[in-house]
Amino acid sequence: MTASSTPAPASPLTTELTLRLHDLMLRTRVLEERLITMYKQGDGYFWIGGPGEEAFNVSLGLLVDKGQGVDHDYLHLHYRSSGTLLAMGADPVDSLRQMKNTVTDPYSRGRNFAGHYSVRKWNVAPVSSPIEVQYSIAIGTARAQAKGTGAKGISIVQGGDAGTAEGDFATALVWSSRKGQELPLLMIVTNNRYGISTPFAGQHGYDQVAERGKAFGMPTAVIDGNDPAASYAAIKKAMDYVRTERKPYLLEAMVSRLHGHSSASGANFVKDESDCLALFEKKLEDKKLLTRAQMDEMRAKYTHVLLEASKKVREEPPPTPESIWDHVFADKNYVGGEK
Repeated sequence: MTASSTPAPASPLTTELTLRLHDLMLRTRVLEERLITMYKQGDGYFWIGGPGEEAFNVSLGLLVDKGQGVDHDYLHLHYRSSGTLLAMGADPVDSLRQMKNTVTDPYSRGRNFAGHYSVRKWNVAPVSSPIEVQYSIAIGTARAQAKGTGAKGISIVQGGDAGTAEGDFATALVWSSRKGQELPLLMIVTNNRYGISTPFAGQHGYDQVAERGKAFGMPTAVIDGNDPAASYAAIKKAMDYVRTERKPYLLEAMVSRLHGHSSASGANFVKDESDCLALFEKKLEDKKLLTRAQMDEMRAKYTHVLLEASKKVREEPPPTPESIWDHVFADKNYVGGEK
């Protein structure tokens, strides 16, 4: 974090919210571990996810105004956002179905990679594999929600640090900040200091990605994304600004990458990265909110539930060859995933 950054002060969390954050962070971590295991067992073709980003992504999911249409928030996420979806109420078993590419996968009917979510009833735009295109797409929903339209929602777009070198990120900076035509767009960069295999150092002409927002007159902040309290407070502050002012905000969260970029790099645990879940659980122990035995019991329970679910998903059928043409084009009768 640089001296010029303006991090939001971490507001104390209630005990109830603290425990809820931990529960969702743990469930997200166990889900990612199950997905990695499924990949290594041959029950999936590819894994890419967000172990190490749970503190930030869960906080985001809890703060989103969930619903359909311009009066609710639009989400343009990337493939490390499982914690956000779980916090919004998604069934983790559906992520197993997408990993296995079964026809029961509600996000793509077995036609997409793991972590590529799409939930029309919650304004979750389809996650795309091309890097950072979501920043250009988010301009569209933000324009539909702009000042003067009467819409109450905001658009939220999230990507990684390496992808900010793409033109789509610059496009979002320009189009969201034009004088008198500002857009209610919360731009989020979760910075784990790596591209696929390229470190942040030497790839950018600045210390923090958030510095780029200052040239466009938008408020910015750099926060510790491994701290759920700091993440929750910073996201809420940014959302409140965008909702009230109907102008853009650039938030950069420093996070960890605990299992490498994807299964392409082995998906093995990286020991020298900070683990947001382990750090949070240590604080919960110190504050006597949960014991180590209680947290171990929770982990064992969630691990068993997903193990049993994966066995059932293993027997669910793949999509038929004939269905490859389904949902290629928009269907006016297609609502919420079902005709």
